[in-house]
Amino acid sequence: MENPAQPPAPGPVSRTELRRRSQSPRVLQTALITAVVVATLFVAFTPNSFSGGFSEQLDALLTAEPDSIVLSGTARPAVKIGIVAGHMGNDSGAVCENGTTEADVNLKIATIVQQKLSALGYETDLLKEKDPRLNGYVAAVLVSIHNDSCDYINDQATGFKVAAAMSTRDTNLANRLEACLRDRYQRTTGLPLHNSVTNDMTFYHAFNEIDPGTPAGIIETGFLRLDYDILTKNTNLVATGVANGIVCFISNENIAPTATP
Repeated sequence: MENPAQPPAPGPVSRTELRRRSQSPRVLQTALITAVVVATLFVAFTPNSFSGGFSEQLDALLTAEPDSIVLSGTARPAVKIGIVAGHMGNDSGAVCENGTTEADVNLKIATIVQQKLSALGYETDLLKEKDPRLNGYVAAVLVSIHNDSCDYINDQATGFKVAAAMSTRDTNLANRLEACLRDRYQRTTGLPLHNSVTNDMTFYHAFNEIDPGTPAGIIETGFLRLDYDILTKNTNLVATGVANGIVCFISNENIAPTATP
């Protein structure tokens, strides 16, 4: 019986063929990514938007290395937040008998707030009291941090105060910012709300300097007499309360008001 025909033995493979085979998965990957990108772009752009800008974006995507294209979503610009350290670079603010100044306490709190928000991915500016950047400042929110007197007033001179910028274009946003700061700050620190908002807070200078579209508020995190220990020895907790209030506003979190005198 004759042996069945055997397939010819494989001959040597050229370098060109080896290169073609090694690149085929990459070619397929590129083709698939290109198809998805093109489909996405055509959905995102209307016919009237096919301008030179579209062509440039398409060219950039089609010539990009496959590993550099992210298909999970479009990159979003960072959320910008402004934090004013009250009195910084301007004056000392309140001065206590032991030499502690309001400006120093404000700066310590504001710096920790900035660090916490930056760690969450927010673009956070630390601003001076009369910072030139405040002129026309545009951000998702701006909060100025202050503290009240070192002098003994009475046994009720304890707690925090919050006021929103009513000069903003959207007072509803300003009211929401105030509510978030009140709720989250009290929940975090346990300090009471002190209902004695002053004209210095209501008519805070920065409110009229920033862009009217920037929601803004001011918080006095405590009294430097009766609240001295928490403000200077548990500053991280105080800063966490402020940061929580800002995140509540930015993230449009639910508010169940608990801030009471």
